[in-house]
Amino acid sequence: MITHFAQLQLNTVSIQGIKQFYHDQLRLPIVYESDNEICFKPTEYFTLSFKEAAEPLSPVHFAFEIPASEFENVVEGLRETGITFLKWPDGRDIDDFGTGKNVYFRDGDGNLLEIITHTYVKEGILSPGGELKILYLREIGFPVDSVIDFRELLVDIFNFKLDKVFDDFTFAISGTAHAVIASKKRKWIPIAMTALPPKMNVSFGASSSGFIEMVKTNLTAKGIHYDENNEKGQLHFSINDYSFRLGLTDFPEEVPALLNL
Repeated sequence: MITHFAQLQLNTVSIQGIKQFYHDQLRLPIVYESDNEICFKPTEYFTLSFKEAAEPLSPVHFAFEIPASEFENVVEGLRETGITFLKWPDGRDIDDFGTGKNVYFRDGDGNLLEIITHTYVKEGILSPGGELKILYLREIGFPVDSVIDFRELLVDIFNFKLDKVFDDFTFAISGTAHAVIASKKRKWIPIAMTALPPKMNVSFGASSSGFIEMVKTNLTAKGIHYDENNEKGQLHFSINDYSFRLGLTDFPEEVPALLNL
């Protein structure tokens, strides 16, 4: 199975701007830095990286899961660093949706970040990372022309499970990873931001070599070309112009169940 998002790599127009936001304000630890690339390590099992590119950007939406017991402290800490939360039409910036809460804000490139918590996610299983107390990257948004076609591919290739299944919006889920599949015609909440397909590389962690072999078989059956790096044990392929990597991980396979996901 896919256990988690292992890496999200995005383009940026300013490495220094990204550093000031993610390191100086959000306090994410830097694990690599050069003139045109910077990598952060929000948790033990996830890397967020940016490469500088002289081209237009389409913002991506992604969400970090944090413990419910830490939500108020984290939000207040972000306010103190000068983060501006996005407001809903009624003026509130914290949304209480019954099983949890969230807040949204944007970085200098316009990416839509979300801090989210769910009361059903069991605490004490994963160690929260950094000042934001991040457990894992929960969501990445994938705007597409056809939600139905894209979600069916994710099910057929990776055995994703589906939730909140609508023609213009669906969650495709495996482990702690939630792919938020949205129609390009459906705008991102809470500010009705146009859902443009971002240029990004998404890496999944896989629980076993047998699962990777199954994915190879499924990709071949769909006529999707893949490259294989035997040294790193990774597959690289594209679906609907989105770039994916799949590799073995030491993320414990039992963690999603222990978290009550």
